[in-house]
Amino acid sequence: MLHAMASETEKAHALLQTFSTASVISSLGLGFFCFVVDQLQQFSYIQQNDWLRALSDNAVHGVVGMWSWAIVIGLRKKSDFTEVTLAGFLSSVIDVDHFFLAGTLSLKAALTLPRRPILHCSTVIPVMALTLKFIMHLFRLKDSWCFLPWMLFISWTSHHVRDGIRHGLWICPFGKTAPLPYWLYVAITASLPHLCSFIMYLTGTRELMSIKHGIHIDV
Repeated sequence: MLHAMASETEKAHALLQTFSTASVISSLGLGFFCFVVDQLQQFSYIQQNDWLRALSDNAVHGVVGMWSWAIVIGLRKKSDFTEVTLAGFLSSVIDVDHFFLAGTLSLKAALTLPRRPILHCSTVIPVMALTLKFIMHLFRLKDSWCFLPWMLFISWTSHHVRDGIRHGLWICPFGKTAPLPYWLYVAITASLPHLCSFIMYLTGTRELMSIKHGIHIDV
């Protein structure tokens, strides 16, 4: 009975953290950051320099991924920064597929591809997340690494949504959408951490995450 009470308490804490005041403010801050940094990237000095434009754009992808995951976990311990850094890396590393498709390290070739590379297909995100979840279950890593499929999901989705304001979303085999309205991109990016957290709560993952990231339950 005590175990059941603890479990319910953990779930309640997990749900409250998902929509806490701090997380909502952080999400609004994320949306504001996206707006400001996208305006800064329109400066002619950045747009006229391929390397500066590519590096700054990739860096923003990384920061958005880090910020999104920080909202999910709450940044309670120093070790949490390792996860946040990993989320930023996952959000940025997608762009490597430009060079793979180009078959060269030439930035100009990577920026002028005849088609989009495979990691920019949004259908890949749930496929990779589910595959990762299956592999973790196979190797009995589902508790200690339970966050990894969700981290990949939120990091890659934030990248795709941001790219969507220019190119739309590529949902193979159905084709691609029209470019996303800017307001929709900002709204999705700001709400994505909460949506991800809520689904994690429904699946029980959020309970494990809450314990892992420092919520203590007294029974």
